[in-house]
Amino acid sequence: MMDFQAYWLLVIPVFFGLGWLAARVDIRHLLSESRALPASYFKGLNFLLNEQTDKAIESFIEVAQTDQQSVELQFALGGLFRRRGEVDRATKMHQSLLDRSDLTPQQTTQALHELAEDYLKAGFYDRAEALFIELKKTALSDVAIRSLLDIYVTEKEWLKAIDTAQELGGNNSDMGSKEIAHFYCELALIEYSRSNFEAAKKQLEEALLWNKKCVRAYIIQGQWAKQNGEFEKAVEYWLYIEQQSPDYLFLIADSFMETMKQLNRLDEAILLLRGWVERFPTLDLLSTLFKSLLESRGGEVAYQSIKEEFTRNPSLGSLDKYLEAQLVTVAPELRSDLQLIRDLVHQHNVKTSYYQCHTCGFKAKTYFWHCPACAGWDTYPPKRNSDSDSDNQSHTKLSM
Repeated sequence: MMDFQAYWLLVIPVFFGLGWLAARVDIRHLLSESRALPASYFKGLNFLLNEQTDKAIESFIEVAQTDQQSVELQFALGGLFRRRGEVDRATKMHQSLLDRSDLTPQQTTQALHELAEDYLKAGFYDRAEALFIELKKTALSDVAIRSLLDIYVTEKEWLKAIDTAQELGGNNSDMGSKEIAHFYCELALIEYSRSNFEAAKKQLEEALLWNKKCVRAYIIQGQWAKQNGEFEKAVEYWLYIEQQSPDYLFLIADSFMETMKQLNRLDEAILLLRGWVERFPTLDLLSTLFKSLLESRGGEVAYQSIKEEFTRNPSLGSLDKYLEAQLVTVAPELRSDLQLIRDLVHQHNVKTSYYQCHTCGFKAKTYFWHCPACAGWDTYPPKRNSDSDSDNQSHTKLSM
C-alpha cells in the first residue's frame, strides 16, 4: 500500500508539469498568430464595432490584398458586396479567387457558385446559366438546378423549365408537379396566341397529366370553349372546379353566368351560384350573385339575398355589398345619406381587400398564379383577406 501511494506522489507533479508546458505552447501559438494578423484586420473589427461599415470594408480589402491566404475573408467580402448591390466589386473578388491555383476543390466550387450568383444578381442570365450548368457536376448540383429553373422561368423558356423541374424530381414532388403543370399552361397560352389551337390543347392535356387538379387548365379550357361558342363544353370544364377545388370558383363565376345565360339555363345557374356563395363564401361570388339577381329578378330579390348572406357571414366586404343592395330599394329621399355611408365603407373595403402571398407576404388587388415578388407558384390563397375575415366571423349573427 505504501508503494502504491509513493508511486502516485511521483506521477502527480509530472502531470502538472505537462499541463503547464502545454499551456505555454498554446499561449505562444496564440500570440504568434495575433502578431501575424495585419493591423488592418483589427482596424476593420474596430470599425465594425463602431458601425462604420464602409471603413471596415476598406480595411478588410487591405487585409485581403496583403494576405493572399485569406480566402474565407475574400468570400465574405464578395458576398457582402453583392448584398450591398456592388455587383461589379463582388464579381471581381470572386473572379480573382477562381484565378488562383492554390484553392481546394471545395473552395473552387464555392467561388464558381458565388460568381454565378453575381451574374444572376446583375441580370447576366446567359453567363449565370453557363456557370450553373457547370455546377451541376459538383456537390452543389441541386442548388444549381434550382437556380437554373429560376432563370428559365424569368426568361419564360418554358420547355427548359419543364426539363429542369423534372431533374429536381418533379415526378415524385407534389409541388414540382404543380409547377410543371403551370409551365404547360404557359406554353398553351403561347400556342393559342399563335392560332396553333391543336398544339395549345395538347399542352393543357399535358398540364392535367402532371396535375389532375390543375384549376388553371380547366379555367383556360372553359374560356376557349366559350370563345368558340361551345357553351356546354365550357360549363362542363368549369364544373370540374366545383368538384375538385371549389375555393377557386370565384375566378370563373362571371363567365359561368354569362355562358349559362346563353344556354337559357339562368335559373339553374342562379341556384348553383346561391349554393356556392353559401358553401364557399367570397366577396367575388357574392358580387356575381347580386348582379345576376338584379338583372334577372329585380332589386327586391337581390336585396333580400344579399341581406341573408350578410347576416350569415358578416364582414366589411359583405357590408359593402349589403349597402349597395339597399341603395336599389331605399326611398329616394333616404338615398343620398345611404350613398355617403356606402361610399365610405366601399373606399375602406377597397383599401383593405387584397390577395396576399403566403410565402413572401406580397399584396395584390388581382389574383396571381405566379407571385411577382417571390416567383412562387400557387402561393396566393384563393381568398382575399376580407374573405378570411368573413370566415373568422362566420359564427357571429346579426339581427336585422
